[in-house]
Amino acid sequence: MTNFHDPSRRAFLGAGLAAVGCGIAAPALAAPRRLLLPKGKPRALSFYNLHTDEKLHVTYWKDGRYDRTAWGRINHILRDHYSGDTHVMDLRLIDLVHDLQTRLGNDRPVDIISGYRSPATNHLLRERGGGVAKHSYHMRGMAVDIRLDGTSLSHLHNTALAMRRGGVGYYPSSDFVHVDVGPVRRWG
Repeated sequence: MTNFHDPSRRAFLGAGLAAVGCGIAAPALAAPRRLLLPKGKPRALSFYNLHTDEKLHVTYWKDGRYDRTAWGRINHILRDHYSGDTHVMDLRLIDLVHDLQTRLGNDRPVDIISGYRSPATNHLLRERGGGVAKHSYHMRGMAVDIRLDGTSLSHLHNTALAMRRGGVGYYPSSDFVHVDVGPVRRWG
């Protein structure tokens, strides 16, 4: 398996082109963000993975471009906690989480319930009957299940819905909100 702690330029550019291609090939998907944003304030995120007890604070965008090393560290903390498999996470998803957190005015670490899921893990969870989609965006690095300490789950959910940047699932009994960068839709 490719080591995504330090992704190669080819993997970085390939994933970026794939993200742009998704916007061109499937206009029903949430509008992709530009890969090179105007210079301005750096973008940082803090994560806490509830399953691995790992914490990460990383500036993933600065000087008008994404930082490949930071992106690799994000890929690692969002890995499949069952198998340990990593996957290249969609940069639109990372931007969505950042923008959601900014809109909420809450800079506490984002609690990660589930990031990437390997196809084998996704199949296992489906068999257990956990309401897992057969073609989950988690398997493509395009989805994350989160909560944010200091922000009510309903406020997180409503804010994500208002942004209209992809799918939003509401799971109050499990204490998380699902966000993805697939088609704009809602459930839960």
